[in-house]
Amino acid sequence: MKLLLDQGLPRTAAKLLNEEGISATHVGDIGYATAEDEKILELGEHERYVIVTLDADFHALLALKGLTWPSVIRIRIEGLKAKAVVALLKTVLNHCAQDLLQGVVVTVQDERIRVRRLPLGMG
Repeated sequence: MKLLLDQGLPRTAAKLLNEEGISATHVGDIGYATAEDEKILELGEHERYVIVTLDADFHALLALKGLTWPSVIRIRIEGLKAKAVVALLKTVLNHCAQDLLQGVVVTVQDERIRVRRLPLGMG
């Protein structure tokens, strides 16, 4: 599984994840720092990335397009530093790695991980 960290998440988190044996790339390291969410979604779909973001727009785009991939992890906890992002993502991967391979959206809040299968409905 390959993670693609969106803008807003610390670039150093990708480096730390790779050091932990988790394949991760930050959008800023591949020329996508200012890319529209739709372009990042397309990259995730074509390159089989799981997108990690703070942005709710990815869920809406997935629902509007009826997509079954890429999986998206939305972190709804503000101000996390790189080490905290890594610890959080390790917990998420331990909790739902198999689901992420099948096409889901995961919403992470304090004390809660919610998993919804793709495609999403708009209702």
